[in-house]
Amino acid sequence: MDAALPTGSHMHRQRGMLERLGTTCARHPAAAIIVWLALLAGALAGSKVAGGTYSDNVNLAGTQASVGATLLSGHDKAASGYSGLVVLSSSATPLSADASVISDAASGIGKLGHVLSVSDPLDTTPPAVSPNGRIGYLDVHLDANPKTLGASYLSQLEAATSPLRRAGLEVEYGGDFDQLTRPKATDTSSEVIGLAVALLVLLVGFGSIAGAFLPLAAALLAVLVGTSLLSLMSALLTFGTASPTLALMIGLGVGIDYAVFLTTRFRQRVADGVALDIAVGSTAATSGHAVLVAATTVSVALIGLYASGITFLGQLGLAAVFSVSTAGGAAITLVPAALGLAGRRIDRYHLRQPVAETGSDGDFWHRYATSIGKRPWWFLVAGVVVLGVLAIPLFSIRLGHVDDGADPTSYTDKRAYDLIARGFGPGANGPLTIVVKLSPSSNAGRLASSVQQQLSSTPDVAKASPLSPAGDHALLVGTVVPQSDPQSVATTTLYNRLVATTLPQALRGSGADGYVTGTTAANIQFAEILAGRLAIVIGVVVLTAFLLIAMTFRSLLLALKAAVLNLVSISAAYGVVVAVFQWGWGRSLIGVSQNVPIESYVPMMMFAIVFGLSMDYEVFLLSRVKESWDLTGDHRRAVAQGLSGTARVITCAALIMISVFISFVDSSDVVIKMLAVGLAFSVLIDATVVRLLLVPAVMDLIGQRCWWIPHWLDRLLPKLSAEGNDPLAEPGSRPRPQGGAGDQPSSASSA
Repeated sequence: MDAALPTGSHMHRQRGMLERLGTTCARHPAAAIIVWLALLAGALAGSKVAGGTYSDNVNLAGTQASVGATLLSGHDKAASGYSGLVVLSSSATPLSADASVISDAASGIGKLGHVLSVSDPLDTTPPAVSPNGRIGYLDVHLDANPKTLGASYLSQLEAATSPLRRAGLEVEYGGDFDQLTRPKATDTSSEVIGLAVALLVLLVGFGSIAGAFLPLAAALLAVLVGTSLLSLMSALLTFGTASPTLALMIGLGVGIDYAVFLTTRFRQRVADGVALDIAVGSTAATSGHAVLVAATTVSVALIGLYASGITFLGQLGLAAVFSVSTAGGAAITLVPAALGLAGRRIDRYHLRQPVAETGSDGDFWHRYATSIGKRPWWFLVAGVVVLGVLAIPLFSIRLGHVDDGADPTSYTDKRAYDLIARGFGPGANGPLTIVVKLSPSSNAGRLASSVQQQLSSTPDVAKASPLSPAGDHALLVGTVVPQSDPQSVATTTLYNRLVATTLPQALRGSGADGYVTGTTAANIQFAEILAGRLAIVIGVVVLTAFLLIAMTFRSLLLALKAAVLNLVSISAAYGVVVAVFQWGWGRSLIGVSQNVPIESYVPMMMFAIVFGLSMDYEVFLLSRVKESWDLTGDHRRAVAQGLSGTARVITCAALIMISVFISFVDSSDVVIKMLAVGLAFSVLIDATVVRLLLVPAVMDLIGQRCWWIPHWLDRLLPKLSAEGNDPLAEPGSRPRPQGGAGDQPSSASSA
């Protein structure tokens, strides 16, 4: 067996907390693993007993849509809250032939809990029936989000509408019922596919079987704990429906990466003949420190989404922090325990001779880096051209909301959407609600007629219903049906025209106030608010990247380079997302049925996540370059050695993360597909074009000025360490080859 760590008060003083923690977990691997399994069992049990639900609840206080909805809620409960649709279709006869069955069904639905009102399509003015009489809908108003009502409520709804089906009518559910009727997304297949591809990448990249399985097992255990804790927290906070899948996706990606960084460093230490206790302690103190910096950076970027001022978006970021945090925690405790359990046997079983970090002058990556140094302008121009071409679609980006029309046809909300569009026109899927708050001097009848007339004559309005008094007669309420579907530019233009021109002109001099509200209006305002704040969030994140690099590497030009390349990289990734989803290039390959706008919060989410992930690779590469520069003083050689020493790990880590992200295109949620494609291409671009082309080329061109920083700024900025202090750099802790392949860290005291 390997001896315990060197003794003595000096060594005890110098060892950092991470070194001691890693060594302790390696010496007592069973205890560390049992603690994690107990944590998982407790989190799973707690989430089953006290876990909450997820729903998309966006608060836009003070906006047109929010004020109008608040007025409606305060004056007419039956017209406020949530609105679900029961869409009917008859293939042979008009719906009027089944009038009694429809009336009985409306009555039955009205008796369900949480239902405020139900409209009979044949008994409304005007009737909610298509011109051919074969498509109609019941409008159901509820006092609670259908998502929170559970599967039992859907069973009750099915029972109430069963007479309609027995009468031969097609029955589909739309509106706010979509959150109740959509199949529960487990994304198990995505998770399995991502893990399988990650395993293949590790086996091919490093050769070691144990070295491949260990990171996957640690990441999976960590992400299960993280998502279970998220479920518990969802009982206290309202997280969006995409939150658990987002946490799973991000957690698996970073969790595997973090474990790979530590495992690779440990295997190199063992291959160099370092005693196992020292190898684990050194790994925890260096790569473990880097992982904590990386996890903290990603978490800060995600929590920074609260700066958007939209709680919904901030809590999406917070949801991902749960899995990022547990992934970081597992990397500094669970991974060292597994490394201690494996010992020198970690590379015993392999598909080929295991490969660890090298950085030697003769390997492929060193020769590649040297070739960049000889012709840096060629590589710089090539990289810029590639990113420029990819970024071209970004200039036509259109933010909006991906609605039910993009769902698979196997979903009832998609079939309801198509029936409404066929029977009443595409705009009927996104009606705008007009709310007029009357003043004491208002003539309600005359005003209602005047407003309807002006609404009807507004361009792109297919239909404007008569405005009628609501509730306590303090309001007039009507509906405008656009000519275009809710996702189109024309509908957004119409909304802004109604708010800025039509309603103010129609109400001028009356003393009344007008508002445009409803789901479509709220989605439009949400997109416009986020578009206005995206630049602020990007500016804050870029400034953070600048300061992080400047504080860590004491370089002004490297910090500026990191900030600029971050912007260029994310622009290219945005371009890919626009080309696939908005332009429709290849969308059918990932199961998207129609061209859609870019979901309004996706660019902001992507930027926060990609910033954190790109900083991982940036710090990892620059720390090796700086290490070589400090030792040799030869800048070009330092760049080549830094690139060759990290290229294999960065490439494998990126491939793993790409495989995890891209596997989630199998999700039925179009927004998750969008995030999956965006994040996968972001990592691909960052780890290849940026990290392996642009960064070394720019550094070679700048030369020794890379390490320049003004004296006043050097004194002002705090000093950070990328990888912490390496115990192997301390006296008395150099490599001591000993022991057989099966040796384990000693459980003896180091005292």
